[in-house]
Amino acid sequence: MRIAFLGTPDFAIPTLAALIEAGHEIACVYSQPPAERGRGKAMRPSPVHDFAERHGLPVRTPDSMKAPEEIATFAALNLDAAVVVAFGQILTREVLDAPRLGCYNLHGSLLPRWRGAAPIQRAVMAGDAVTGVQVMLMSEGLDEGPVLASATTRIDALDTAGTLHDRLAQIGAALMVQAMDQVARGTAHPVAQSEDGATYARKIRTRESAIRWDRAAEVADRQIRGLSPFPGAWFTAPSSRGPVRVKALLSCVEGGDGAPGEVLDGRLLIACAQGAVRILRAQREGRAPQDVDDFLRGFPLPAGERLS
Repeated sequence: MRIAFLGTPDFAIPTLAALIEAGHEIACVYSQPPAERGRGKAMRPSPVHDFAERHGLPVRTPDSMKAPEEIATFAALNLDAAVVVAFGQILTREVLDAPRLGCYNLHGSLLPRWRGAAPIQRAVMAGDAVTGVQVMLMSEGLDEGPVLASATTRIDALDTAGTLHDRLAQIGAALMVQAMDQVARGTAHPVAQSEDGATYARKIRTRESAIRWDRAAEVADRQIRGLSPFPGAWFTAPSSRGPVRVKALLSCVEGGDGAPGEVLDGRLLIACAQGAVRILRAQREGRAPQDVDDFLRGFPLPAGERLS
C-alpha cells in the first residue's frame, strides 16, 4: 500500500523499518520538529526523522497537523493508509479521513487500559502482570478507536519501563505488518473497545520521581522500575561533600526491617515502610549507570546510613 508514517521516538522506528521491509511504499514520514536534545542542548531531529532521512524517505515536521496547509498537503498524498506510532500530536477528523482505508495507531497497552501518554511506565508502576500492544483504527477520541490486532507479553519481576519498551516495540512492529496485510486484503475486522476497565496513563510528572521509602517495598520497587531509564526514580544520599542525588535504575523486593530509608547492609538493601528494596543498578549525578557492586566501590553506603 501507499502509506504515510507518523512517529517521533525510538519506539516507532521498528514499525517503520518493518513496513519498509514488507514492501509498502512510504509516501512521507511525519515527525515532531527538531528540538534541543542531549547534554549540549543542540537542535537535533527526532529519532524517526533521523532514521527516515538515512533511508531516503521524504520527511515533514509540522508544528501542527491542524494547520489548513498541512491538512491539504496530507490529503494530496493520495494515501491508502496512514500508520501512527507515538507521533505526539492530535489528528483532526480531516486528517483521519484523508487516507482511503483509514489511519491506524500502534498503542503500547491492552486497551482500554492505559489510554494516553505513558502506558508502558504506568503498567509497570501499577504492578500489572500482563500488558501488550494493539493496532486500532483511529478515531477522534483519545485511544478510543476499534481494535483490529493484539499481542500480549508478561511483565516480569525485573522488567523496567526500558526493557518493556524495547520488547513491545519489536512485537508491535510485527503486529502492525500483519494488520496492514489484513487492511490491504480487506479482511480486517476492527472490534469496538469496551469502556469497562478504561484507565488513563497520564504523562509522568517530575514530582513522581522522588522515591518514597515510607511506602511498601512493592510500591517503591514498581516506581523504580517503571521510571527506568527515564526520568529515573531518585533518592539523596549523604557524602562528605553534602547530599548527592542518586537515580535507582533497577531493584527487587526483599525481606528486611528498619526505619524507612535506612541502609540495612553493605549492598544497598533499603528499608521501606513494609519490607525492603535492594537497589541493583544506580547512577550518581554526572556519572554513567552502574551495577550496584561497581557503584558502591566508588560511593560506599554502609549499613546504618539514612537515605532521603
